[in-house]
Amino acid sequence: MNTLMKRTNGTNAPAAGFSGMVDRIFQDNLNRFFNDDFWGFNGPDRSLSVPVNIRETAKSYEIDVIVPGLKKDDLKVTADGHVLTISYEHRNDDTAAQDGWLRKEYKTRSFSRSFTIDDTVDVSKIAASYEQGILHVDVPKRQEAQALARTIEIK
Repeated sequence: MNTLMKRTNGTNAPAAGFSGMVDRIFQDNLNRFFNDDFWGFNGPDRSLSVPVNIRETAKSYEIDVIVPGLKKDDLKVTADGHVLTISYEHRNDDTAAQDGWLRKEYKTRSFSRSFTIDDTVDVSKIAASYEQGILHVDVPKRQEAQALARTIEIK
């Protein structure tokens, strides 16, 4: 059995030789793929912008927020005045050593996205659901603000 990783001074370091070279190439490619800038994360000192999709239909606005790995109980959706806020507050969980992990590189970061809503929105009927890493928020329009479509007879 070949050893792909060997332990050195309490850290994981790639083994020497061909397998070490393959590990370095693989790790470099993973680092490029998971580069925070590629995914829209600008680092711990800058604001975090979570990607959203927004669609307007005749009866509502639909907001999809991509939040993989989070539980629906961790997410918060609030409507306060003319502001709709979707947020997640990361609770510091330093259980890496207790869980048996030797190294934990990915982290969950807190975020907050706010959207200005106007009087066309029926705040009392805003609904949210979470499925497979996507938070879907339905923001219905008031009856009088919905687009009405009808066929007009030509005389």
